[in-house]
Amino acid sequence: MENNASTEEIEAIARKIRGKIIDLTHKAKCAHLASAMSCADILATLYWKILNIDPKNPKDPDRDRFILSKGHAAMALYSTLAFKGFFPETSLDTFGEQGTIFAEHPDPAIPGIETATGSLGHGLSVGVGMALAGKIQKKNYKVFAVLSDGECNEGSTWEATMFAPAHKLDNVCAIVDFNKWQATSRSTEVLALEPLKEKWKSFGWSTYEIDGHDLSKLYDVLSKIPDGSGKPVAIIAHTVKGKGVSFMEDDNNWHYRVPDKEEVKKAKKELGLE
Repeated sequence: MENNASTEEIEAIARKIRGKIIDLTHKAKCAHLASAMSCADILATLYWKILNIDPKNPKDPDRDRFILSKGHAAMALYSTLAFKGFFPETSLDTFGEQGTIFAEHPDPAIPGIETATGSLGHGLSVGVGMALAGKIQKKNYKVFAVLSDGECNEGSTWEATMFAPAHKLDNVCAIVDFNKWQATSRSTEVLALEPLKEKWKSFGWSTYEIDGHDLSKLYDVLSKIPDGSGKPVAIIAHTVKGKGVSFMEDDNNWHYRVPDKEEVKKAKKELGLE
């Protein structure tokens, strides 16, 4: 499937994703708004520039795989998939309601969702398994997994990080959404994450460190995978929690806070959606 959106179009899509996240949070009275906002640029770039996917054939065996390992940011992925055409946007009207498949964490019953995530530390392991299967089956698909920085506290993340280079899985890419916050504290105050790039590199990954909101840099790195090193690729993407709305940016209260009606209106005006 062609991925020829311009940088301006990707920027507009990312704003729409953020606007939808705000609407969903407000309507369902659910948490994790700011965590979803920080990865919107990454998802927009992947889905409109990088991934070989077809919304009309979401189970194509030759498709690229995307895993949102930080499953608490499901609103960002749901919005992305809806705008990409995997299902009607109106399907999200049931988000957060009892009995819906659009729960607060991803459900593989939803078209375009590869696996259930949200119990942090599992997504990369699943992605590495998919990458290994691709190598065994001589498939050309690539696997991308977006992790949170807090998720790098999990031992299972580092088991996958050791496994991938041992098996020369240059078809897998881990993107760390490094927004510097966990649920209740700064990520680097909880555990000694830094120097994060050097940690991934020392585990045998080809590693890049970029501004996760710079669409040109995101595309430049993602479009090179595999990057010719013969190694799995890790991207440390520096992001801002709550990105796009001034009164939400880098304010960890929005990890759990729900915007009221006036805050929704103010935020969407800042995003150019009102």
